[in-house]
Amino acid sequence: MNTLPSNTDPASKTYLAEARGMRAYCNMLNLDLFGIVFVKEDVGETSKIIRGEEAFQYVKNEFLAVEPNLDNAVGPGRLTKSAIWGLLARLYMNAAVYRDVYADKASFKTEDMDKAIEYCDKIISGGQFQLSKDYFSIFGSDNHSNKELIFAVDQRAELNGHNRLAYFSLSGDQFPLTEFPVANGTDGPAITSDFYRTWANEYAPKDPAGLDPRFYKQNMGIYTNPSDSCVAAKDHNINRGILRGQQYGLLRRNGVFLRCKDGNFKLGKLFNESRNRPTLAVDFTEQVDYTTVGSNYSTGYRVEKYEFSKKSASGRNLGEADIIILRLADIYLMRAEAKLRKSNDVANALADVNLVRASRINPAPALKEMSLDILFKERGFEFYWEHQRRTDMIRFGKYEGTWTEKNNTDKFKRIFPIPQTAIDGASNLPGYLKQNQSY
Repeated sequence: MNTLPSNTDPASKTYLAEARGMRAYCNMLNLDLFGIVFVKEDVGETSKIIRGEEAFQYVKNEFLAVEPNLDNAVGPGRLTKSAIWGLLARLYMNAAVYRDVYADKASFKTEDMDKAIEYCDKIISGGQFQLSKDYFSIFGSDNHSNKELIFAVDQRAELNGHNRLAYFSLSGDQFPLTEFPVANGTDGPAITSDFYRTWANEYAPKDPAGLDPRFYKQNMGIYTNPSDSCVAAKDHNINRGILRGQQYGLLRRNGVFLRCKDGNFKLGKLFNESRNRPTLAVDFTEQVDYTTVGSNYSTGYRVEKYEFSKKSASGRNLGEADIIILRLADIYLMRAEAKLRKSNDVANALADVNLVRASRINPAPALKEMSLDILFKERGFEFYWEHQRRTDMIRFGKYEGTWTEKNNTDKFKRIFPIPQTAIDGASNLPGYLKQNQSY
């Protein structure tokens, strides 16, 4: 930041704007997570710590300052004008929370909603982005070129990027890649039964898997055709979305995958052999909690939204799918929410939401009603596993509710404690960085 302003390269102005914009985005994350923003214009200065309205205004003004110098043709892995417009829309949508994070009820200003709509309109009318017909391709291993992405963490293999979003919810006995018999899951996080129930109740008595393309995509024929148990390497893809019940997949013995007589890979019912429980089926169940029953190996429905890398040199723990920060569906749903909050414009909000639902292959049925509660539920369906749920819950007034293993209703827990190491190391000035209330 200190050397770029004097650089004579014509591209330096764009790089400086990107660097400054990324600093503002990181401060926006600090504001969202910890309620604080750091202001520092020179490396020799001591950062100023701001909160509330002052912090909101600072982040907004930083975004506005860099927007004229950004290039709209370098995304989604770099900051662009469209990315700034999307971040400004998100900032305005959450302004009521950021101004007073502990308010009993967030006060959404008409002018904030107008600005959110304005920036969403700029992106939509620009025509640069498209809603993806294949929902799960948005999270595929080559999603960098997907037209729905506006801003993302660039994880392409050629840039040596990788993430763990693809593997860590799967069982240790699920192996998604035929090339790599050591690339398995870790029995990490599952979705709560409460969140799953929002899907189940929405489509009851029918199964959401057959009605909403965002919920599940079957790629392995053996799930519906038991005889489909031999598959060529090029045709093998693990199922995507929310994974329930008995799991099938590549069978591994003594470190190698079993083959059929024709040389193709053998698929079958999976057991927890990697956990030394060869008689315990990998059978994902709805209940997940800290009870004995709810914390077994296979409890909790799992999520395979991001795809295992098709380019990885080892497969193990690596995903090269870009991690999405902003995509076009969010722009439509933010615009719908702003219209509801501004003037209860149900008709246009419903149109925006249904446009997103209708855009996918085998689209979910059109909604006939719209409200903030319905929209909150819809955001859960569209953006699960995309790091937005906590922010949404706070904005919609849901965060003090109770759900699986969560019964704390303290509004002061909306933001996180500042790590003590950060407080201790921030400055020699007494009281310079104060801990958040109630921690």
